[in-house]
Amino acid sequence: MLPLMKLSIGAPPAARTFGVVFGLVFAAAGAAFALLPLVADGWLRRALGSDESCPAPDEISGIPRDLLPPEVRECVSGGAWLAVDDGFGPMRLLGLLGIPVLLLGLYLALKSLRTAGWLDGTSVSIRGALRTKTVDLSRAEVSATPGYQRARSYVPPSMTAQDRQSGTSVTIPLHGIGSGPLPAEQLRALAQAMTGSPEVARQLRTMADNPLGLTGGHGG
Repeated sequence: MLPLMKLSIGAPPAARTFGVVFGLVFAAAGAAFALLPLVADGWLRRALGSDESCPAPDEISGIPRDLLPPEVRECVSGGAWLAVDDGFGPMRLLGLLGIPVLLLGLYLALKSLRTAGWLDGTSVSIRGALRTKTVDLSRAEVSATPGYQRARSYVPPSMTAQDRQSGTSVTIPLHGIGSGPLPAEQLRALAQAMTGSPEVARQLRTMADNPLGLTGGHGG
């Protein structure tokens, strides 16, 4: 039975802190974009409905407009009626665009904070922003993807393991975020766990001995 081993797939502390702060700032910007139109809309409604000759909003709240006296209907048509209108105006609808930005910022912060992985026996678990997935490497279909250059960025090598029965899959980056390859002992532990994928296990052992030795291939 292999001992519990934490995998070095998360960002270093400094990068993790930066990711959390960046995500929270992004979320705060989205929240501000969503709230400011609501505040401005409410201010405009109060400003337009501030005519002292008109009844106060709470005095006519709940009363159908058709039942109001003609002079009151004329008054509220000039702006006071807006103060008791609970509908969404154009500015409030514009504020809804900030909600996806808020959610994306929270996701980025959680991803930076929570991303982690560990090997427990032959089962590997990868924790993302919202959930943790576990796959037994000894019974999974495993494939390795070599690192490659794409446009102006480098895509590091990774390994994907998919449970043959449930279809659950996890992707394990074979390079840490902002660092070099996984430590040799972690690569060898992963290789030892995948008893049903000898070809990929061999590639991981090669990479442990030589970080540039990982090549593409599939195991099953």
